[in-house]
Amino acid sequence: MYKKVVVFGGGTGISYLLKGLKDFPVDITAVITVSDNGRSTGKLRKEFNTPAVGDIRKVITALSEIDEPIKQMVEYRFKTSSDLNGHAVGNLILTSLLDITGSLKSSISSLCKLFDVKHTVLPISEDSSLTLMALDKDGKVIEGEEQITTAHHKIKEIFYKEEPKVLPEVITAIGEADLIIFSMGSLYTSILPNVICNEVKSALKETKAPLMYLCNAVTQPGETDNFTVSDHIKLLNRYLDFRKIDVVIASNTKIDKKIAEKYATAEQKDPVKIDYAAIESLGAELIEDDLITIEDNTLRHNSLKLSALIFNYLMRK
Repeated sequence: MYKKVVVFGGGTGISYLLKGLKDFPVDITAVITVSDNGRSTGKLRKEFNTPAVGDIRKVITALSEIDEPIKQMVEYRFKTSSDLNGHAVGNLILTSLLDITGSLKSSISSLCKLFDVKHTVLPISEDSSLTLMALDKDGKVIEGEEQITTAHHKIKEIFYKEEPKVLPEVITAIGEADLIIFSMGSLYTSILPNVICNEVKSALKETKAPLMYLCNAVTQPGETDNFTVSDHIKLLNRYLDFRKIDVVIASNTKIDKKIAEKYATAEQKDPVKIDYAAIESLGAELIEDDLITIEDNTLRHNSLKLSALIFNYLMRK
């Protein structure tokens, strides 16, 4: 029987991880945030009163075993002057299924069958009005995930407008897991939106599974400026309350000078430094390796290499 891994995340980070992890003999449950209100997802939420489907689409595509042209079709965004402009095909498919079934969980299950996904994909909640909020260091309240991301403000606290009703299957998966993973991705809008749910916190308190964090390679403007690896862990630990991160995987890749300058000037992002002593003081095991590759002039984690480190850790536990 395969060991069970629960992966929390959202955005492109978790989809890049799952592309590699699906090729290892593990049973994956991917739990996805549904509070995004930007781009195609935001338009569909406003028009059809649905949870966010964009990150779910990316994860299903990443886990799918179908041919590459079909995956490209699901990810295709219309470029037109009509109302279709900017919409991803997969978002429209998921929204239509949701309208037919009345359940996001059922819609995901149907699409997973169609696209030959052998693992489980769950939304953190089926609440259609789920709204992410932030309080910045100046006391200003920011409403909406997209608004939090684009504000580039230093965040003091992240919370929901109303407490989400977490899907029961998510709590069950946490209880049965051999390993809990918090994926790379935006801490404030992709990772913490899962952690701040009270039901999830309670389940994480009870689980015997180790908590693993896959640290980001670069900082996020306004939100994690000057953060080291230990700073990322400290932030997660603060929201986890009763539990702490047991193990962190971080990249020690020496990033090309020109790429680093591009990120620093164009995107205000800097490489996240590994601060060994501080990580050790937090009681977290550090696993480091050369994990960053360059795709289309963009820094990406080597999904297979990262997944191999995760699997090796799981096998010795």
